[in-house]
Amino acid sequence: MSARLGRDATARIEEASYAGTIYGRGYFGTPDASGLSLDRYETVYLTEMARLELVDGRERAVLWPALFRRAVRSERGFGVRYIVYRDLRQRGYVVRRSPPPTSFAVLPRGGVLNKTPAKYWVTAYSERQPFDLAELTGLAERAHGAKKSLLVAVVDEESDLTYYRTRRSAPVGSHPSQPLATAAVGWLAEDRVVVFEATAVAALGQGLAHGSRIGERLELSILEAMHLVETGQLTIRDARGGRAVAPEAFRRRAERLESGFGERLAAYRALRGRALVVKTGFKYGAHLRAYPRNPETVHARYLVRAVPETYRAPWPEVAGAVRVAQGVRKDLLLAGVAADASVRFLGLERVRP
Repeated sequence: MSARLGRDATARIEEASYAGTIYGRGYFGTPDASGLSLDRYETVYLTEMARLELVDGRERAVLWPALFRRAVRSERGFGVRYIVYRDLRQRGYVVRRSPPPTSFAVLPRGGVLNKTPAKYWVTAYSERQPFDLAELTGLAERAHGAKKSLLVAVVDEESDLTYYRTRRSAPVGSHPSQPLATAAVGWLAEDRVVVFEATAVAALGQGLAHGSRIGERLELSILEAMHLVETGQLTIRDARGGRAVAPEAFRRRAERLESGFGERLAAYRALRGRALVVKTGFKYGAHLRAYPRNPETVHARYLVRAVPETYRAPWPEVAGAVRVAQGVRKDLLLAGVAADASVRFLGLERVRP
């Protein structure tokens, strides 16, 4: 018994018992009244596993290497996606080809085709393709709406696979925030702002909510100070001459000092608005770290990189950030900042499906 090979590396089985055997052991193919149709991923996989015998239009046997080459010619990117398909099948999953922009729909283990909803949407990338934040954020939102988990499968140059669970994130904390009744004075000294007033130091620094207490003073980052200026809790004076620094001038200086300041400020503002305590993420190679409560009592939960919503980067750069975050037991969030300063958070986590 054999299957007939199509021109695009698909196959067709018309012998009923053979079709039933192939379909019944892993839900391969799409059955109809006259047989079973296999897509090119199913055809290549079953042939590689020696579970399918193929013949061409002249009844000549088709060997796996020739079949694989035909599949590569028929579909751009097939080689990378096939590695992912093969791996998921080897892990015991029922895998079905899905329409772009995802690659595959994957049932939970033990799922029954056409009865059990897919658990995962999987999209496959080569490590040489760019990480595209806008694309993945859109996919994550679609997956969330469909109640699926989005897995991104990245194939490196040695054909090893790394899976990332990619999700829309809504970070939230419970740290109380009590704004200053009267704006304090912050003294701008190079790239930081110092507060000396005892009552303001105590109020702003309570629970490590803002800045760092050094002796009797509070030192604020430019980012923290800008947010406090925006919320009416701080006015700025130049430490050298004592002159008042207007908010617009302070913002311009901050942007000269720090590349990407606008994106970081938008992310900081959004996280603060979600009752999180926000500190620098410098020690972890991130822009920010965020705590759900008082940093004196809990560890940071999130490491955040603030980037434009159109952010694109090499996959190894993103993989490194995920690895660091998980190594210190934190969630990595990419804060995609739009032109209107709105922010959408995308979470990335390395997983083994």
